[in-house]
Amino acid sequence: MVMMLGAVLAGCGGGGSGDNGAGSPVSPPRATGPATSPPSPSGPPRFTADIKKVSRPDLKYSWREGCPVPVSGLRAIDMNHWGMDGKVHNGRLIVNASAAEELTGVFHKLFDRKYPIARMEPVDKYRGSDFDSIEANNTSAFNCRQATGSGSWSQHAYGLAVDINPCENPYVSADGTISHKDCVKYKDRSLDVPGLIHRGDKTVQAFADIGWGWGGNWTGVKDYQHFSSNGR
Repeated sequence: MVMMLGAVLAGCGGGGSGDNGAGSPVSPPRATGPATSPPSPSGPPRFTADIKKVSRPDLKYSWREGCPVPVSGLRAIDMNHWGMDGKVHNGRLIVNASAAEELTGVFHKLFDRKYPIARMEPVDKYRGSDFDSIEANNTSAFNCRQATGSGSWSQHAYGLAVDINPCENPYVSADGTISHKDCVKYKDRSLDVPGLIHRGDKTVQAFADIGWGWGGNWTGVKDYQHFSSNGR
């Protein structure tokens, strides 16, 4: 199903030992996919999205036997998004089939609001490593893994959670540590920087409109990058 839409709509991995915040962290990676959707004579770039079925080879590292959702229950959303460079780029998100259309609508809203996303690639680009995906500041969804610090499946294992700009929106453990040194400075949520999500902002509201909760509202642990269908 291809969607060509005009711009008219208004528990994630800490991934390692804690960081003590020492030193001056450098800026997170900004690389994205190739630029696309150049302005046309009739107006600015338009949001485009294509929801596709996926196959086992597409999920070489992120899916395995015993995962709580079959490959047939997943979809790829190939869509464009604004990058940190102010240009439009191509991205791909792997999600639960039942949520694909609603999530497409969410990212349509984010596109219309020019919310910037550093990059958007399946975690298979990182051999299924949540840590490496975060290190690349990659926005992603499906990954068949357990929740951080838990023996139960993460909502990512169902394709029912999305992590957005995980460096600007880090996972902060209950003791305040962040496992990715380049992201420590974003523990300060008063910062006004591109891609940083604030309580009650338009990004949080776009997900709330489809009933998804935000990890920034959790008590104790904070998962500022994380949105999920059940709020966990």
